[in-house]
Amino acid sequence: MRIFATCSKTDTIRELAESMLGEKARAVNLEYFNKPAGIGKPTPPHQDGYYFHFNPPAAVTGWLALERVDPENGCIHYVRGSHKNEGYRPHGRSEILGFSQGITDFGTADDKANTVAFPGDAGTFLMHHSKTIHWAEPNTSPTRARRALGFVYFGESAKVDEEARAAYQAKLQADLRAAGKI
Repeated sequence: MRIFATCSKTDTIRELAESMLGEKARAVNLEYFNKPAGIGKPTPPHQDGYYFHFNPPAAVTGWLALERVDPENGCIHYVRGSHKNEGYRPHGRSEILGFSQGITDFGTADDKANTVAFPGDAGTFLMHHSKTIHWAEPNTSPTRARRALGFVYFGESAKVDEEARAAYQAKLQADLRAAGKI
């Protein structure tokens, strides 16, 4: 994909990722997010690193708004300081396509007290650690979509925990079989 090749070599984004991680970083994924007008589903509270299955959790995700984002069309919310907690919060099936897992105990007093919304214009760039709890509301705008690009960078110290990955895949397959989806 041409845009990924270009963005993965862009020094500014990589340097920001390295600054946040405190080590060399490599681009590993480019994601496209789209919440269509009036039908975009919520993005459940989650931590990206929960899906990555590596230790240490040395990764960041950059998020680039392709159009104005605000509470009406689903701007991102972060829980301030959540990247400093040990491990990951419990995640479970969310039934939302594209985000199969969400934090099951989300909504604590600490979550509510430390939530920060990030509206912004097209071109707004956010970056968060893989342990940062974040989510977005559904798109309730009758006319505006909410599109964005995500840039995932892993630090050089990040190593896949094969046992954790295998356990996650086994549980996912069992859940899908039990639900009659495979």
